[in-house]
Amino acid sequence: MNLIPPKISPPLDEDFRPAVLANRDFQNKASSVGVPLIIGLERDEEVFSRFETVVFPDDHLLADLNLMYVERLVKFLLWQRGGYRVYIGGSRKIGEYIHDCYSPHGQQKFEFHFMGEQVYERTFEVISCEPDEVPASMEVGKSLGRNLDGSRIGFDLGASDRKVSAVIDGKVVYSEEVVWEPKKHADPDYHYQEILKALETAAGKMPQVDAIGGSSAGIYIDNRPMVASLFRSIPRDRFGEVKNMFQRIQEEMEVPLEIINDGDVTALAGSMSLEDNGILGIAMGSSEAAGYVDLNGHIMGWLNELSFAPIDYNPNAPVEEWSGDRGCGASYFSQQCVFRMAPKAGIDIPSDLTDADKLQFVQKKLEAGHEGAGKIWQSMGIYLGYAIAHYADFYEIKHVLILGRCTSGKGGDLILAGAKKVLEAEFPELQKRIHIQLPDEKSRRVGQSIAAASLPELN
Repeated sequence: MNLIPPKISPPLDEDFRPAVLANRDFQNKASSVGVPLIIGLERDEEVFSRFETVVFPDDHLLADLNLMYVERLVKFLLWQRGGYRVYIGGSRKIGEYIHDCYSPHGQQKFEFHFMGEQVYERTFEVISCEPDEVPASMEVGKSLGRNLDGSRIGFDLGASDRKVSAVIDGKVVYSEEVVWEPKKHADPDYHYQEILKALETAAGKMPQVDAIGGSSAGIYIDNRPMVASLFRSIPRDRFGEVKNMFQRIQEEMEVPLEIINDGDVTALAGSMSLEDNGILGIAMGSSEAAGYVDLNGHIMGWLNELSFAPIDYNPNAPVEEWSGDRGCGASYFSQQCVFRMAPKAGIDIPSDLTDADKLQFVQKKLEAGHEGAGKIWQSMGIYLGYAIAHYADFYEIKHVLILGRCTSGKGGDLILAGAKKVLEAEFPELQKRIHIQLPDEKSRRVGQSIAAASLPELN
């Protein structure tokens, strides 16, 4: 594929090559001669997603460009929507290539094992077929949250801190943040006790507890964390204790409990505060968390794990630490980006600090006017502008809400300004219809736990 330099380059990353520009260049060239290709993703017997595009015919001189284009689309769609079975409706050559990539020993073997064995507990497979053989779309969104009656606890579990709020009839009566480092603990009981301690602290601020809602980084299905970076150190033979942890807490607290991905709670919080839908929420913390409320106000049940979704096609882009792939969101929209760019910005971060303190160390320099620190957040804003244009090819977006520890203070304003500058310069049609917003400082810090409190309906 032709990797297009951006009109606005991040000041600390001249080699950035936005995925959206490469994809649009490909589509412009293929549209006049292209043949249809349909990507289908199955994540349940009754839940199916489709994505339609065009590619060069197999006998075209540029047909080899199809392979990278489609592979990057499949990668993005898997992390956006999820699935244990992928259909490639169209070119058999492309289908065979994707099958080889997403095989037990292929270049994307991480997804083969992750999506199949860990998330959906099935064998992952790729099926080549004709376009008309790809099953019809069957998306089932559901309305979650917006329930603020009664005495509720909302919590948010991040990699650097855990937040909890006590909410009575929609009014916050108590909230706290506690620094923790869950990734360093291999004993499931540590996680259980820490979460229970947070809930009991909030419960002590109310006469009773009627419901508990939570958000956390990771993939949650029916209140079960199928995969979560928070629990990465827990041995596989003990991970079952974590999967059942929230059912155990619900039984002990004897109230309705609902926990979902923190990105979806970010989007829900935005939808509630803006009183509108079509919200893409992006939380920039220890990683990138994303969530989506569609135009009908529904949460779609998609993974929305955009931390693993590619936004930079530079072949030397930074490597995402877990999957081993390059150019993925976590390296651009999180404290990982801050730590990665600090040396380029002339900042030496002390190695004996926790990750939360490392971020705060750089943020203090930003607030003090350090030029290099300013360039870090300017770069993040430019990254975000191109990423939003890329995301808009996969989501119907009216609003983008950004929050998380990386957006605190001056950093949030720099990110917002950079993203808006990119849309104005490169994507004026998107600038007219997508509104990028920051919540106020208090909502940035505890907004997710408050929105999470609204998740369960009272019995």
